[in-house]
Amino acid sequence: MEKYICTVCGYVYNPSQGDPENGIPAGTPFSDLPEEWVCPLCSADKEMFEPEA
Repeated sequence: MEKYICTVCGYVYNPSQGDPENGIPAGTPFSDLPEEWVCPLCSADKEMFEPEA
């Protein structure tokens, strides 16, 4: 599964880890994140993420 990086602060969403502090279990692909999910570091919208090179 592909990692995605926040273009605002550089946070990397890693699907193998998920975002358990915000209710996202490990193994959740970025495409399956809820639309209201935001970056846990800077609160940027999901649209501000791009695939990590």
